[in-house]
Amino acid sequence: MSRPLPLALAQESPLAATAPPDEFAAQVQALLAAHPETRLVLYPELHLCGVTGPDRDAELEAAAEPLHGARTRRLAELAGDLGIWLVPGSVCERGEQGELFNTALAFSPHGELISWYRKVFPWRPYEPYDPGDRFVVFDAPGIGRLGFSICYDSWFPEVTRHLAWLGAELVLNPVQTTTPDREQELVLARAHAITNQIFVAGLNAAAPVGTGDSLLVGPEGHVLARTEGAAATTLTATVDLDEVRRVRTEGTAGLNRMWDQFTESDAPIALPLYDGHLDPRRWRPADPGAPRPATRTSLREDS
Repeated sequence: MSRPLPLALAQESPLAATAPPDEFAAQVQALLAAHPETRLVLYPELHLCGVTGPDRDAELEAAAEPLHGARTRRLAELAGDLGIWLVPGSVCERGEQGELFNTALAFSPHGELISWYRKVFPWRPYEPYDPGDRFVVFDAPGIGRLGFSICYDSWFPEVTRHLAWLGAELVLNPVQTTTPDREQELVLARAHAITNQIFVAGLNAAAPVGTGDSLLVGPEGHVLARTEGAAATTLTATVDLDEVRRVRTEGTAGLNRMWDQFTESDAPIALPLYDGHLDPRRWRPADPGAPRPATRTSLREDS
């Protein structure tokens, strides 16, 4: 069954952390006026927390708000008023223990905060954030299952592998890359799509902060759309998330079905890095139409 999703990736420069809320609302409204068919809008990492002063870390600390604070309530209201899935990139979040998290948010067309994800791999030693402790997917009824990764997370293949295993069909990867390694990140985005047979949306910030070069990759690794360079622009496309099911059934390029690799009788494979093993009986990804698999999602939950 086809599940088309018209989406828009807004390659924009960050708004100042002190900007009035109406500035972002106007930005989203202008995007939808130009692309009225859009059902999901994604913005880059820290789009609402732009800082330019000499003490960047202090400004990021000052921009932090509790997860369910006033900023979140305004964004939820905006998504509800516009009737779209809104992913405003990530924001600086003040944790319950005083932590500073880099947190991606997703709002439903009904004006609800439907999911959030705290960046697991902050870019050390350059970023001040406390790391999150779990991978996150969420269900968008009528669309499918989506997962989060934020910028430097994409350098760790464990993130996308687990999102795919949890049933994600599209990984949203908001980015604020300011450095020359965007070229490598474009390769990683395609590699994650190929090795996990999922869609990947890698959205970077525009100049003068970011280096741009955003892209949308399909589950066989083909680049479906991309921007060239760092100018502000909007990348639009309609993806059919049921393509994930087709590719896994027929195989990438009609050949490779990695999620069907193991049989029930295969022996577990030792994974010394993780002090564990790969259990062939748990290899298959969750069906996005079924409840998410029961799993320990946070080490802290068991501590």
